[in-house]
Amino acid sequence: MATATYDLLVIGGGVNGAAIARDAAGRGLKVLLAEKDDLAAHTSSASTKLIHGGLRYLEFFEFRLVREALQEREIILAMAPHITWPLRFVLPHEPSHRPAWMVRIGLFLYDHLAHRRTLKGTETIHLRRHLIGRDLRDDLSTAFVYSDGWVDDSRLVVLTALDAAERGAAIRTHTAVTAAARHADHWSVTLAPRNGPVESVTARLLVNAAGPWAGDILHRQLAIPGSRTVRLVKGSHIVVPRLYEGDHAFIFQNNDNRIVFAIPYEGAFTLIGTTDIAFSGDPSTPHADDSEIAYLCTAVNAYFKRRISPADVVWTFSGVRPLFDDGALAASKVSRDYVLDLDAPPGAAPVLTVFGGKITTHRELALRAMAALRPCLPHGGTDWTATAPLPGGDIPDAGIPAFIAVVRERWPFLSEATARRMVRAYGTRLERILGEARSAADLGNDFGCGFSTAELAYLVRQEWASTAEDVLWRRSKLGLHLPKSAQEAVKTAIEQLVPGNQPFSRS
Repeated sequence: MATATYDLLVIGGGVNGAAIARDAAGRGLKVLLAEKDDLAAHTSSASTKLIHGGLRYLEFFEFRLVREALQEREIILAMAPHITWPLRFVLPHEPSHRPAWMVRIGLFLYDHLAHRRTLKGTETIHLRRHLIGRDLRDDLSTAFVYSDGWVDDSRLVVLTALDAAERGAAIRTHTAVTAAARHADHWSVTLAPRNGPVESVTARLLVNAAGPWAGDILHRQLAIPGSRTVRLVKGSHIVVPRLYEGDHAFIFQNNDNRIVFAIPYEGAFTLIGTTDIAFSGDPSTPHADDSEIAYLCTAVNAYFKRRISPADVVWTFSGVRPLFDDGALAASKVSRDYVLDLDAPPGAAPVLTVFGGKITTHRELALRAMAALRPCLPHGGTDWTATAPLPGGDIPDAGIPAFIAVVRERWPFLSEATARRMVRAYGTRLERILGEARSAADLGNDFGCGFSTAELAYLVRQEWASTAEDVLWRRSKLGLHLPKSAQEAVKTAIEQLVPGNQPFSRS
């Protein structure tokens, strides 16, 4: 068999790897993305689910990072309105931390560092005269309310990879890069699929977007020495039954100067996070330890009237952030900025390594990566991602509520909750699941929450899902809602759809 040849091979199926593959494929380049596990299996599915500038980064004078992230907020909201939406954040003023005038100046900068088209600016509210105040300590009198955005992080990655595939990229999940040999004008790369024979491909250049494993890939598989390293920082979150009414989020400042968010989550829950602690274990298996859970409970108990304890926690998740090691002493003070390190010595094929980064800046990071690689590519193409919606994001101008109404009119057998869930997950792509169905029975078995065999088959055949975890905890959060028996039924159904539990590849 002839060895497949690519312009660009991306190692890593997190948000940065998927964004670079999408951008490159849209420029007409032949692209392969190889991910050793599932898409968004690690860091990119364990974020706080925010599209934000990073208000606290102003303290560290990271104005470029904040401005770039603020600019990206509305681009992402526009290109994926089904999986993103604006969110108002309530910041109660705690006099013992900072004077009110200082907080207000910071929020003024946050409002004006980048142009806002749709997001509302900051306002000051009096908690004793506002409904929001009913959930907070009686001695808190003032709060500031500002705007950022929310995103379904896992679906953002999957839809970015899906767009890349539909523009010609080959997306290979459960496929590890086990070795790479450098030549003058290309790399020879060995791929090891989870259930398949080892194969070899060649690529003009490599992008190492392996997140927590970027350093290992660089030094071990690619055998490239260097002083730049990844600093691993663990962030843990807890999910508890809903703590308050309303669709706003809270941002609380803790006594250690860290901030903690409380965010409406999946209708019936509140998401609380995050921690920032140094990490040195296996990035594949982080978990929230007892001290982190207690820390997050204590942080919100300092503000809410309703107190919680570790016994209230229904789910936890943790991710390891692969931050660029800038020498900061405290894990919470390591920069969230990214560094693109291009290794392109004369007479050797290049490799670009991504250090750091955050969900909000993934598109801009990909743009900068393509700019850095332009001299090494057969053709550079033009920048195009700022105005291109992600799959399903071409929602009519009337917006999500009107589109849900249209969906229910066309498929009247859907409940309001199911229609909303599917629109929020798939946008206009839900037609590919529902098709000509005239009743729920046409969609096959209902596992609960309106999740059907037809929807499961779509996730397997179009979105690379191959396990129950892929479906229940990444492409959806149905694991929070379905009983164990239903989750077992989903697992059995996937095994029937994916014989031998083979991962699905698309080229």
